[in-house]
Amino acid sequence: MTIAEVNALPRAGFVAEFGWIFEDSPWVAEKAWDARPFVDLAALRAAMVYVVETASRASQLGLLRAHPDLGARARMSDASTGEQAGVGLDRMSPGEFERLQSMNTCYRDRFGFPFLYAVKGSTVPDILTALARRVEAPPEVEFQEALAQVFRIASFRLRDVVTGE
Repeated sequence: MTIAEVNALPRAGFVAEFGWIFEDSPWVAEKAWDARPFVDLAALRAAMVYVVETASRASQLGLLRAHPDLGARARMSDASTGEQAGVGLDRMSPGEFERLQSMNTCYRDRFGFPFLYAVKGSTVPDILTALARRVEAPPEVEFQEALAQVFRIASFRLRDVVTGE
């Protein structure tokens, strides 16, 4: 889809096409539509990021909580399933799986939302190392890092949809 095609979408069509970019949070696309026309992919991304950055803390927390735990073998969106499979989270050894689940639980208990990491281009050891490091972060620092990771995930997803300028 080109940026011209994106700009031509009615609100409902835009939300249908981009509502999944921010995991189970179509409100981001709904509000970003108002920033049209987008001059390019970067402007589309910036509009969506701005919506999240200016949202209430409760809305931001809801967005973070909408994401699945990494490596979870539970219900996930098709996008999350594909992203996690792409880096081998669906093929971890039993030991890696157990370690990831244990650290995910510690992280969620400490911060109140799942560990978020833009996995594209990473390995299971990269993810485990980042999780071990970030679980020790101060809560506000980690909240901001989690949002930054959500923005990276959204960037990857947007690049898969908007292919032409």
